[in-house]
Amino acid sequence: MSGSGGTAGAGGAGRSTGGGEAAGTDAVERARKAAGGLAGLSGFGNEHSSEAVPGALPTGRNAPQRAPLGLYAEQLSGTAFTEPRAHNRRSWLYRIRPSAAHPAYRRIDNGTLRGAPFTETEPDPNRRRWDPLPEPAPGTDFLAGLWTLGGNGDATQRVGMAIHLYAANAPMRDTVFGNADGELLIVPEDGGLLLRTEFGLLAARPGEVALVPRGVRFRVEPLDGTVRGYVCENYGRPFELPELGPIGANGLANARDFMAPVAAYEDVERPVRVVHKFCGNLWAAEYDHSPLDVVAWHGNHVPYVYDLRRFNVIGSISYDHPDPSIFTVLTSPSDTPSLAGVDFVVFAPRWLVGEDTFRPPYFHRNVMSEYMGLVEGAYDAKQAGKGGFVPGGGSLHNMMSAHGPDRTTYERASTAELKPQKVDDGLAFMFETRWPVTATAQAAGASQLQPDYDRVWQGLERHFRA
Repeated sequence: MSGSGGTAGAGGAGRSTGGGEAAGTDAVERARKAAGGLAGLSGFGNEHSSEAVPGALPTGRNAPQRAPLGLYAEQLSGTAFTEPRAHNRRSWLYRIRPSAAHPAYRRIDNGTLRGAPFTETEPDPNRRRWDPLPEPAPGTDFLAGLWTLGGNGDATQRVGMAIHLYAANAPMRDTVFGNADGELLIVPEDGGLLLRTEFGLLAARPGEVALVPRGVRFRVEPLDGTVRGYVCENYGRPFELPELGPIGANGLANARDFMAPVAAYEDVERPVRVVHKFCGNLWAAEYDHSPLDVVAWHGNHVPYVYDLRRFNVIGSISYDHPDPSIFTVLTSPSDTPSLAGVDFVVFAPRWLVGEDTFRPPYFHRNVMSEYMGLVEGAYDAKQAGKGGFVPGGGSLHNMMSAHGPDRTTYERASTAELKPQKVDDGLAFMFETRWPVTATAQAAGASQLQPDYDRVWQGLERHFRA
């Protein structure tokens, strides 16, 4: 989408003390205060611009001989310089110190975070379902709470994706994270997050998603005592809005509903630990300042937040259930037209009105691999409650694995009275990818892995009559 997001005034920005918060209620209250009433710049893929201090953005050029206010000019490129204009992602940052001013990185332990290629286990065609992550240990921040379920591709080749979950109860104190391997799509499920990024502040709560582009540094602070959710790490082409084709000019996710932050910066001169994910591993360096020191910026390689409840659901008003691709929010194109490296799909509140139609998603086998998660409520094709599909849990159906509604859902839906029905008691999503998802060893052996998931299809009776 072309156009300008405009320049944000100083009211949405300013100096932040950053890091060093005490754990517990005080830290949560400070994060909530910072998240309250955040300004934003509307539009997906726009050429936005924002300055925290008036006059910080140069006029008419990107890199003047001396940048305004004694700042350093720096370009952050999310795509190759020569990619077509419609797909090119880059931003110019005007910062207190250049990113180059840092000591050497050293390898640190990956904890429960993993990266592609995933070779700990062999690809498994069996259907799997997990309960939510257990409660995190006291003092677990977002970075330490990342737990990798699996993925595909190769981070060194910038192809494929990874599925992570997180559970945390503490802010990232004097720690900043950046990911060279890919962009991070964060899906909160329990509790909200404040993201302090190089571009400014974003708040993401359950029902919303936040995307942090490749290379953008950020820190996460919980807006609630304990937070939990999902992360899709996209190694491939940056997410974009799907083409609408015969749908026309409007529908699905509207570009205007994506909100980028206004500029806000940290002027911090004390040790800050910067963790850098590179080719699947974590590296760290001790800076003598915060790298979240961008006073002004312009460009289209920016983080954003999107409210999934604003998704404009398109569906059948005659008969049959449309393919779930109709629910695509964002897509990462691959080298094969219309075959995504990864799609992000949402099952938002909607009306079902199909005549003589089995309304839940039909039984199918798919060339794509599907990981489904649940943000709230129940999903209309899966049994809820203990031992079923619950918020914070997830299911994995690899390519050509047969799946569909469980027995209870089938029996109910195949005999239900077909009057107009509003589905508004749940919010589910799917990470769908062209390659099989290989589970990590920790996911394959996790205590929250349900041992008898296949039973949900047992008891589907023979009804054939010749």
